[in-house]
Amino acid sequence: MNAPRRAPRRKVDGVILLDKPSGISSNAALQRVRRLFNAAKGGHTGTLDPLASGLLPLCLGEATKFSQTLLDADKSYEAKLRLGVRTTTGDAEGEVLEIRPAEIETDEVLAACTRFVGEIEQIPPMYSALKVAGRPLYDYARDGVTLERKPRRVHIRRIELLGFDRDTARLSVDCSKGTYIRVLAEDIGAVLGCGAHLVALRRTRIGRFHIDESVELSQIEANPDCASRWLLPVDHLLADWPSVLLDESAAGRFAHGQTVPASAGIGDVPVRVYGPSGRFVGAADHVGGVLHPRRLLGSGE
Repeated sequence: MNAPRRAPRRKVDGVILLDKPSGISSNAALQRVRRLFNAAKGGHTGTLDPLASGLLPLCLGEATKFSQTLLDADKSYEAKLRLGVRTTTGDAEGEVLEIRPAEIETDEVLAACTRFVGEIEQIPPMYSALKVAGRPLYDYARDGVTLERKPRRVHIRRIELLGFDRDTARLSVDCSKGTYIRVLAEDIGAVLGCGAHLVALRRTRIGRFHIDESVELSQIEANPDCASRWLLPVDHLLADWPSVLLDESAAGRFAHGQTVPASAGIGDVPVRVYGPSGRFVGAADHVGGVLHPRRLLGSGE
């Protein structure tokens, strides 16, 4: 007996602000949501490790063209650190390398955290998705190979100590893109002289989007017929950008990749562009009163 044919993938355009559970990869969460929508195309905006939970915006269809805005955005996390234990991966999934006494006081933890606020350099961990010669670093690490990595400059905007109990510290961190909280945990442990690793991580914010706006994967899967209620429009990704409204002629030229004049009086900034009916056309750089197309909706690029 032949297996039933899968229904053809649908063109679905929009954004899901997902609260990813811990224990699954970001790609696994994406594929489960894609199946629920039977969506032809999808992507996520910044990987969360399987250990981590929290905000994972998923872009379906045309929204994937605008995902870079969130990849570049600042992020916020809540992290739980175990002091006195170092692991191979910097988190709870690795093998224990060393155990030391963690006779640490609260003011010492506060002082250690303060040292990392501002612009700092981090060395990316071997257990990361950064690629060297086409292979992610974690592939080399699993083969027992350690490669030299160049430090990366990141910005830690705030570290707040949410709680501390003997060998466990809970932190709230606001940081720039590219920041590894696992590395921050290890570095704080090094300053304290006892070592540390990350035992839990939850992303609570990306740019202007907050975890309070998200939906849990289990909630969508329990109500698949209502999944579309959580699908936000494509331009929601750019909602904090100024908008420019074009007439039909100018919108048509812009939609075909042409520059068009726009006396928006908003300065030289990236903008959302709409046609006369309020239809989102795409994103542009507004420079000197002229719109330069950046990403176009339905342009086939």
